[in-house]
Amino acid sequence: MLFHRVLTCPVDPRQSQPMLRHKRPVRLLLSFVMVAAGVFAGSAVSTSSASADSCYTWSGTLREGSKGAAVTQLQIRVAGYPGTGSVLAIDGSYGAATKAAVTRFQKAYGLTADGVAGAKTFAKIYALQDSDCSPANFDFAELNKCNSSWAGGNVSAATAKNNALRTMWKLQAMRHALGDKSIRVTSGFRSKSCNAAVGGATNSRHLYGDSADLGSGPHSLCTLAKAARNHGFNGILGPGYPGHNDHTHVDHRSGRTWKAPSCGI
Repeated sequence: MLFHRVLTCPVDPRQSQPMLRHKRPVRLLLSFVMVAAGVFAGSAVSTSSASADSCYTWSGTLREGSKGAAVTQLQIRVAGYPGTGSVLAIDGSYGAATKAAVTRFQKAYGLTADGVAGAKTFAKIYALQDSDCSPANFDFAELNKCNSSWAGGNVSAATAKNNALRTMWKLQAMRHALGDKSIRVTSGFRSKSCNAAVGGATNSRHLYGDSADLGSGPHSLCTLAKAARNHGFNGILGPGYPGHNDHTHVDHRSGRTWKAPSCGI
């Protein structure tokens, strides 16, 4: 596991460089073993053989009509596949929207796209996640360059960190859709003191841990802003919107606000 970096509050988080992460070979091997087990054993195989996963292990197949914590955990990981302009509710109920998101996830990774989450779908998720539940190419430290305790914002530390986890899985989906090229995160959660130090708005979504500022790199800011529309972000602010010409901001606000005039949004 990577160690979290702590920056003092007066530093503008948008100037920090990201930590780039890669899938661990052992996790890829585990994924191959689980997929192979599903192929040879057929539908009788459950995901119990994947108990080595150190974040979360599903114990059986999930499908439309399923309910509970296992569905909630699945929804977090496929929330980046809700369809253009949509947001997947993380409510523990496997309805039509969750089935559609699972189908898009499966299609994105070359799996049988039937909307049923079974051994092969879970194996792909296991291959994408690390022991702290973060996705392969993003880290909690990237989403918190201000205060490693996650305290001091507008929500509890636990809620802020959980919100950041959901953001990372959406960014992972967006990264994959953009050709698996890196996405540079320049700012995430901020405590009230950090937010004030960088001149953030008093009602900033950064105070809730459910937002990220993205810098240009392999992708232009407009490419990022346009792509975010497909991956469950209600808030998108980018070039042409005051104060956002040097980054694209994404968040989970309750109502849709997409404003990046220079990008045609």
